Amino acid sequence: MRLLFLAVLRRHTGNAVTAERVRDHLEAAGHVCLLKDAFDLESSSEVAHLIRAENLEAALALHLYRGGRLLQGHGIPFGIIFGGTDLNEDVKQREKNEVMGRVLGEARFAVAFTESMKETAQTQWDHDLRAQTSGMTRIASNSSNHQSTEWQGELFNNIKYPQPHARDKIYIQSQGVMTVPNAAFNWNTFLHRSGINQSADNLHIFLLVCGLRQVKDPLYLVDAFSEWHREEPNVYMVIVGPEVDPVFTREVKAKVKRCPAAESCPCSCFRTAGVRLLGEMPQGDLHAALRNCFAVVNSSMSEGMSAAILEDFVQLAKRLVREPALEKELVANGREYVRRYHSWQAERDTYQNLVRTLEGSTGE
Repeated sequence: MRLLFLAVLRRHTGNAVTAERVRDHLEAAGHVCLLKDAFDLESSSEVAHLIRAENLEAALALHLYRGGRLLQGHGIPFGIIFGGTDLNEDVKQREKNEVMGRVLGEARFAVAFTESMKETAQTQWDHDLRAQTSGMTRIASNSSNHQSTEWQGELFNNIKYPQPHARDKIYIQSQGVMTVPNAAFNWNTFLHRSGINQSADNLHIFLLVCGLRQVKDPLYLVDAFSEWHREEPNVYMVIVGPEVDPVFTREVKAKVKRCPAAESCPCSCFRTAGVRLLGEMPQGDLHAALRNCFAVVNSSMSEGMSAAILEDFVQLAKRLVREPALEKELVANGREYVRRYHSWQAERDTYQNLVRTLEGSTGE
């Protein structure tokens, strides 16, 4: 089957990485998957032209608003994958919320990464989709009250093609994980690049991996880690990632600035002692660094992470540092959790099975 796959493919974003991985799953099943950046397609008419020119039979979109809104009304079946900011940010804007509700109503299936994402979607749109089916006849009966032809047409289209409720079409599939650490990666070289000149045996390195942009909020824990480092000089937080937003990048650099004597001088740079900022790393090196570090930090404002958990993170991490048995237990449990809930093969099976539901059908 020839598939159109729309996603935001801006480099260094989670959605771009996910889109590449899902495309690989679909092509492994024999489909032709044309992956396009939603930001390169300015209108629905451009998408219609692309569908005709490439003889596309079905479609998939990653992000309910940015990609999904471009797939409506083209006569081909499609599914959507919630992206994160669609449910955490865009849903707060009324116009976008209404558009996304219509997209979900037309989609054959939707994929949520977590149970909480599914619950958010159901809370937002399940009632609206029920109204499309149960209340449409009543609304249509009043359509003689000088409603526009366009609006009447929309009403009758909804009557003719009722869609399942949101809860009936949303599937949960956690993101699959597959890492390929660079065997030649040198942890001591990484520490030296970070300006950390201590023995690796006694260090506790926390990595925060993100592109430097506002929504990732990499500055959230800077002060807390700086204070912790003053108490325990072997504790560091290293922020690793590319400069995505130039304006915000300058803000981060200004906050995390350090002079040669930053660890001991009384000036303002002392407040960010223990925090380091690195640029983009090759994926294999990054995977190796993740394997060598003590723990990973995530401070994103748009990934469903509880602010209360983040606020208590440093206190919990201190206990983890001081109790090796607890660390060992958490690592073992974490590996089992990833194996069970973030299986790359399970993710592949899910998307291949869902896309089969689009075969041999049209939206007409």
